[in-house]
Amino acid sequence: MAEAINHLGKVKKGKDVMALNIIAYGFTGLMALLCLIPFLMILAGSFSSETAITANGFSLLPQDLSLEAYKTVFKEPIVVFRAYATTFGLTAVGTVIGLLVQTMTAYVLSRKDFEWRNGFSFFFYFTTLFSGGLVPTFVLYTQTLKLQDSYFALLLPLVFSVYNLLVMKSYISAIPDSLVDAAKIDGCGEVRTLFQVVLPLIQPALATVGLFIALAYWNDWYNAMLYIKSDTKYPLQYFLYQKVNDIEAYKKLIANNAVSGAVVSSMALPTQTLKMALTIVVTGPIILAFPMVQKYFVQGITIGAVKG
Repeated sequence: MAEAINHLGKVKKGKDVMALNIIAYGFTGLMALLCLIPFLMILAGSFSSETAITANGFSLLPQDLSLEAYKTVFKEPIVVFRAYATTFGLTAVGTVIGLLVQTMTAYVLSRKDFEWRNGFSFFFYFTTLFSGGLVPTFVLYTQTLKLQDSYFALLLPLVFSVYNLLVMKSYISAIPDSLVDAAKIDGCGEVRTLFQVVLPLIQPALATVGLFIALAYWNDWYNAMLYIKSDTKYPLQYFLYQKVNDIEAYKKLIANNAVSGAVVSSMALPTQTLKMALTIVVTGPIILAFPMVQKYFVQGITIGAVKG
């Protein structure tokens, strides 16, 4: 009798778990689909004609299939690839340097035997409330550091972030002091302790902060607008920003009859479809990079949830 009751309980529990899984996975799948719909609309819009978008708006399927937007983007492929190379280089170098600088800073601030750590922490956190402003920053980079029209003007502003420092410091502070003490007993110095003991334990933080830094470099166009004059040094985002502005300016000139002998109407020039195509061109590589660090995001969420 007891065995039969136990069996019925297990069957009921199994059905409850299955029902819960169906609801949870169904809800998660629905949310994922809702998040995917805007991207599908952008993708469809990039393959639609400008006149169809203007007349009918956006949809999930391409309207009047056209590659005009992508032809406009890659009209000068060498220029596009050069902008890609600039952005890839800045993102790779900046991410490595940013991780190195912020990890070392967070390690020092997390050490309780560093007597000035509270003072340094105050100076870092103070910058989140007040900053020097645009004009002093511009003068610093252009007049003092002489970085006008230099790649360093794109690299240095994004190397360090106090927010990323807080994330890294919270992970390092969670490491037991006994591990660091054991490393010192074995003869490890501070540098060796950081790279051989601490870094392997904070891989989720490294992946998370690394992705934040990479996204910041990949999406940066503002610093290029301020400091870069040579079009050969434009990063991808600013190059595409300039291309959209050029198309819109040309359409205004055509609409005002300021361009003589124009062979196309302003309605036929890709503007909305060009923006959609540029979005696909810009976000494609970074979307492909996200799955590489996704498991570390999951690990970062669950770390510390299980005591072991």
